[in-house]
Amino acid sequence: MAVSSCPRVSAAFECRSEPDFCGGPHRPEAFASGGRFSGKASSVPSHQIFGASALSSLIFRFPPNFVRQLSTKARRNCSNIGVAQVVAASWSADSAAAAAASASAAAAASVEASVEVSVVESSGSDVQYEDLADEKASFLGFDGTLTIHAGERLGRGIVTDAITTPVVNTSAYFFKKTAELIDFKEKRRASFEYGRYGNPTTVVLEEKISALEGAESTVIMASGMCASTVMLLALVPPGGHMVTTTDCYRRTRIFIETFLPKLGVEVTVIDPADTEALKSALDKNNVTLFFTESPTNPFLRCVDIELVSELCHRKGALVCIDSTFATPLNQKTLSLGADLVLHSATKYIAGHNDVIAGCISGSEKLVSTIRNLHHVLGGVLNPNAAYLIIRGMKTLHLRVQQQNSTALRMAKILEAHPKVKCVYYPGLPSHPEHHIAKRQMTGFGGVVSFEVDGDLTTTIKFVDALKIPYIAPSFGGCESIVDQPAIMSYWDLNQSERAKYGIQDNLVRFSFGVEDFEDLKADILQALESI
Repeated sequence: MAVSSCPRVSAAFECRSEPDFCGGPHRPEAFASGGRFSGKASSVPSHQIFGASALSSLIFRFPPNFVRQLSTKARRNCSNIGVAQVVAASWSADSAAAAAASASAAAAASVEASVEVSVVESSGSDVQYEDLADEKASFLGFDGTLTIHAGERLGRGIVTDAITTPVVNTSAYFFKKTAELIDFKEKRRASFEYGRYGNPTTVVLEEKISALEGAESTVIMASGMCASTVMLLALVPPGGHMVTTTDCYRRTRIFIETFLPKLGVEVTVIDPADTEALKSALDKNNVTLFFTESPTNPFLRCVDIELVSELCHRKGALVCIDSTFATPLNQKTLSLGADLVLHSATKYIAGHNDVIAGCISGSEKLVSTIRNLHHVLGGVLNPNAAYLIIRGMKTLHLRVQQQNSTALRMAKILEAHPKVKCVYYPGLPSHPEHHIAKRQMTGFGGVVSFEVDGDLTTTIKFVDALKIPYIAPSFGGCESIVDQPAIMSYWDLNQSERAKYGIQDNLVRFSFGVEDFEDLKADILQALESI
């Protein structure tokens, strides 16, 4: 039996008449003063108002604090008019009225000055509870202490039948006794201990991503860059050697080229399709890790994951693929042979341009190594953000299907347009790695990069003429986004420096959202016609 103690309150509650299903007389005159009951004297005696027949014809509208003062179980059973009658009657100044109401209630309950409501749990209850202490919190003597500990310190209900995943906002987890803490330290008891080491909400997200990737384990972090940097620091030792590719996210390149050398790490940079260069680097150096994107940013180059994994594993090197552009739906990176797969979950996985996160999936052994360093460095994902990603992932397959379709259709239209010089999209036969993408991907993604036939100013005019997409960084969300990499990501470099990375002034990266295809098509065509 769950017991909840409800202190006496003076707040008024509203009630309204309903048809009297028990045949009792209506008494609308009792509520002439706005339909509120305040416990004060009225023209109708309280015992008449709260008679058994009258109570059966009333539905009470309780004040906001009422639901907070009932136990979770009582709240679930507040449809039981007997409980409502007992509590309502206790607010009457007339103790006789309270007794009358109590007698008329179907549920067995006793009404005292403090109003204790006893609720019998049904055998079919689908809400589970931790053991609640039977004794009252006698040590909580003052309001200041009650506001902190009441309802929590002696245990609380754990809702297991909610459809959505609860958000657990806590920075630490307590142990009831020191023995429990010792059991945790000696790995006989599971707990998160501290928020930087994990959270029930983020664990749900990690397990969901692991299931999609076919991974033993996943670690979620505060951003894609956080995931990349922690992974590199955890797996490439000081004085080690790694291989990466020419085309990649610029911030990742900056970290690899400027920070890792401070640790004595040497880096070999190769073309994404140059397997001979990879073989040479593996033969000449003690390579620890091969890390690249597939497809890459912004030219959507594709790496033969199966082949590079085979080459690297022969030499004892690990393979990590950033599969953000592909998504777990378009490409099963781990099944192709990679040891780890990384995502900026900000993009397609979250999918709504409203949260920043990153994740790494792979074997329990490798992910644990990365997780341990993550626990030291921080970069923890807030549980509210984890909830947003969980919610976003429920439509991931629908969004990606739409984005795949729109991008492929528009890529074909753009390639045939006279005002477009070149289109970069792995779904086109003209793409240099189309044969690879076709073999290892089930869809080609929602991003299309292309070069407008014109200079920097002409390309700006095209971008500004677009009406649907936002001019912004990022990609993969429900809203279409367009950017000119020469300005958005490389504006701090001069034209010749940008050209070293293949970034021309007329390059456009278009991330298709889930808007209707015909609207997007019409918008892009009218923008091209404006230049």
